[in-house]
Order: sequence, then structure tokens, then C-alpha cells
Amino acid sequence: MAEAASKVEQLEQRLGDDWRHLRQARLLAQKTRHNLMSALAGLDSDDTSIVVSGSLARDEFTSGSDVDWTLLIDGAADPRHHDLFREVDRRVNQIAPKRPGTEGTFGSMVFSHELVHQIGGEDDTNRNTTRRLLLLLESRAVGRRDAYERVVRHILSRYIQEDRGLWRGSVHRVPRFLLNDFARYWRTMAVDFAYKLRKRAGHGWAIRNIKLRMSRKLIYVSGLLICYRFYMDLSEEDREAIFCDPDSLPVVVDYLGEQFRSTPLEIVAEVLLRFPHLDETARAIFRSYDEFLGILADEVKRAHLENLEENQTDDDAIYQHARSLSHSFRDAVLEFFFDSDSKLYTLTKTYAVF
Repeated sequence: MAEAASKVEQLEQRLGDDWRHLRQARLLAQKTRHNLMSALAGLDSDDTSIVVSGSLARDEFTSGSDVDWTLLIDGAADPRHHDLFREVDRRVNQIAPKRPGTEGTFGSMVFSHELVHQIGGEDDTNRNTTRRLLLLLESRAVGRRDAYERVVRHILSRYIQEDRGLWRGSVHRVPRFLLNDFARYWRTMAVDFAYKLRKRAGHGWAIRNIKLRMSRKLIYVSGLLICYRFYMDLSEEDREAIFCDPDSLPVVVDYLGEQFRSTPLEIVAEVLLRFPHLDETARAIFRSYDEFLGILADEVKRAHLENLEENQTDDDAIYQHARSLSHSFRDAVLEFFFDSDSKLYTLTKTYAVF
């Protein structure tokens, strides 16, 4: 039996477009995850999951992409975890075209306690916030999912259970605690871009700038859309029935967990499929993103952007083309979120602006 078309494929077919770079990236991501799963078989357990993030989890993987991975531990500390981590690292490096970044966010052991219990406050470091929110927005377990699914569920339970407005009468029933953390993370990425520019003496500025404008913005967009889904998907009666029942927390967490199983592009495509009047907007979003992935998949162009100095960008054709794609993407996303003929305008004005 033929596999059902993904939401991105359904939108592509409806628009009559050909997003070949998206398709190639998706296939390479699937192949790479399969190879990793085979190479890492038997290393995970009920208490440990091997989790990939970034482009490999988003189905946007190219030959120049990093393999961002973590050993997620949801159990008692054990000295043998260090040996396990080293073995995972050795096997991943036999497959991965590039190692994770130097910041230490990935390619490391991550314990569930910090992810679940340190949301906000001084102990919620940039690294911890990044790990927690990317676990929701762009991650997949390669192999056993036991620990991974427990941790995701516990994180979502924290956000939902402690959201007073969500349970006590918010008109739209939008999870503002969760949404605010997505907004904080998006702004943190923008601020950290400037920090990394100084720390790295400008090295890699061009490609990181384009990624911030495109793939980093995309994950924020997908997080907003998931937070809007309670209002968009459920009738007023259903929302009232669910949120007036204190025993419905597991239902709400299950619902959110299912949404986070989709990639950011799938989340965006699913919502755009509901609004045919936004087809031209959808075309602009996905065409620009497809071309962006085409640049990343081109080894020559990617290497050029990785080595381009900031003072060279004004007259650089490759960078300027990528920058123009980011403008098309930005403008179309704004049209999408501020469309007055859908529910998005009210939700964005109420929750994403103030």
C-alpha cells in the first residue's frame, strides 16, 4: 500500500509546485536516521534514548549538515553512562559528515531533571532552555523512545499544568506559559547571534545569519502555530468541556505531544492547507524555503557562505540571493500570521505581540 502523502506534499500538489530540495533533504534525513538507528542498536535502554535534533530531525538534512545528537538520560545516575556516551559518540562519528557545534549543547549527556524542573529562573541557562525547547520543536529518538517520550510528556505537563490562565478562563485557551518560552527562545537566538559573532571574530557570520532568518525563524513559527491549535482545532464547547475538567490534563498533554511529532514544515503546511485563499502566501513560504535548502545542499555555495566575511556580503551574489529569499520568506510569514480572514490575526495580535 502506498504511503499517504505528507502535509508538505499535499500542499505542493495543490499548488502545482516542485519543491525538489525539500524532497531530497527529507529523503537524506530519513536515510541518515535509519543508518544511525542500525549503528546504535542495542545501546539505548528504558532509561536512555539517543536523540537527534536540528536539520536531521526537521527532515531538512543536506550533505553539509551537522548531526546534532544527545544521550538523554531519564533515570538514576550511573558511572556507566560515561562509557555509553563515548560509545555512542564513536559510532555516530563513523556516520556523521560533521560533528556538532562547539558550544556543547549537543554531542553530550543530558539529564531529564534540569529539563523538567528548571523552567525559568537563574538556573534555566541558555543551554538548558535550548535543549528543552528543541526537544519539543525539532527532535527525534533514533531507537528506543521510552525515556524520550517520558521526558517530553513531563515537560509538557509542567507547561500545561502550571498555566493558570489556560485553566481558569482564557477566551482562546492558548497555552501562554509555553508560548512565552518559545518567544523567549526566539529572542535568545537573535541575541546570541550577536554574541557568537563577537566570540568567533565574525567567522561563519553569513551562513549563520541566513539560518537565523530562515530555519531558526521557522521553528518559532511552528511553535506559535501549535500553541494556537487549541483555539483553531476545537469548538468553544469542546474547549470549555476540556478545560473545566481538572482530570483532562493527560488529554491535553497527549494532544500537544501528538502535534510535536510533526516537523516544523509539516506544521506550517497543515495550517496553510486549511486556507486556500492563502495559496500564494504558501507558495512564497515554501518556494523560498526550498531554494534556501538548495543553497545549503550545494557544497560550493555552502562553503562560500561559511567562509564569507561580513564586510564582503554587500557585493556577494550568493549571499544577496540568500538574503532576498529570507525577505520573501519573512514577508509571506507576516501575511500568514496577520491574515484578517482567518483566526490567525486575532491570535497573533493577542498572544504574539503583547
